Amino acid sequence: MYQVKRHSTSHFVPLRGQQYHVREWGNPQSSLPPLVLAHGWMDVAASWQFMVESFTAAFFNNRRILAADWRGYGLTTGPATDSYWLPDYLGDLDALLRQLCPDQPIDLVGHSMGGNVVMMYAGARPDRIRRLVNLEGFGMAATRPSQAPGRLGQWLDELHALEKGDLNLKPYPDAAAVAQRLMKTNQRLSQDKADWLAQHWAKADAQGQWRILGDAAHKVVNPYLYRVDEVLEIYKRISAPTLVVEASDDSLSQWWKGKFTLEEFHDRLKSVANLKMATLQDAGHMLHHDQAEALAQLLEDFLA
Repeated sequence: MYQVKRHSTSHFVPLRGQQYHVREWGNPQSSLPPLVLAHGWMDVAASWQFMVESFTAAFFNNRRILAADWRGYGLTTGPATDSYWLPDYLGDLDALLRQLCPDQPIDLVGHSMGGNVVMMYAGARPDRIRRLVNLEGFGMAATRPSQAPGRLGQWLDELHALEKGDLNLKPYPDAAAVAQRLMKTNQRLSQDKADWLAQHWAKADAQGQWRILGDAAHKVVNPYLYRVDEVLEIYKRISAPTLVVEASDDSLSQWWKGKFTLEEFHDRLKSVANLKMATLQDAGHMLHHDQAEALAQLLEDFLA
């Protein structure tokens, strides 16, 4: 099992009808901007552990580092729902920052879905962000208005499928099977790290089956189309210096099969006024697992 060298504290914050689970590392008394980490789809706050442990002692000991489980993930709890909405993540983040970091701008890092959230938040609340980092948060493929009827129909169909249990997440017989699933998804993930992550990514139910700590309702499609024109207007409002980090593996081509490309994403990024880009070699989408040390160094340099 992976041996944790820098332990987090864990507490809950009531906000917007949720009990938000928050992990903290580093120095809670630091006067420097807090570093807030936003995880991705079907992930949890503990996912940042390897990167946090890769920060130098000088950085780690002088920063307050926060990561929350988004609604519907990890140990965060709230009322049952059959749909999740991107604006709710922004609302949750805003409420969380009002409680935990009310008086100073923050450094904000997001991975994947979390990268999309932090980009949107930085455009809506530019004064709250000192530095912004987007790790593989590409957004979605462009849409056409003519797709709207079909999308609404798909949403209705998937609500029904969720109700019937057709979207339920597969259970696993034990933590070892969860670790195997994690390594199947990310072949660069070592056994010891997978074993450790499995304990935080899933838990045993009353019957002894291990279940992923992610609500199946996250699989339901959004009924509203992704509007690139609106996203670009939000990107234009981002005032913080922004770092976009991509992995050397092209995740977009793997997922979208040509329907949404890195070239399109890079074209959208032209709307961000103060932008730097970097690529991590020998890394896939979970680059904070694959190249934790290199990513930590990249962030330290950018956040200095």
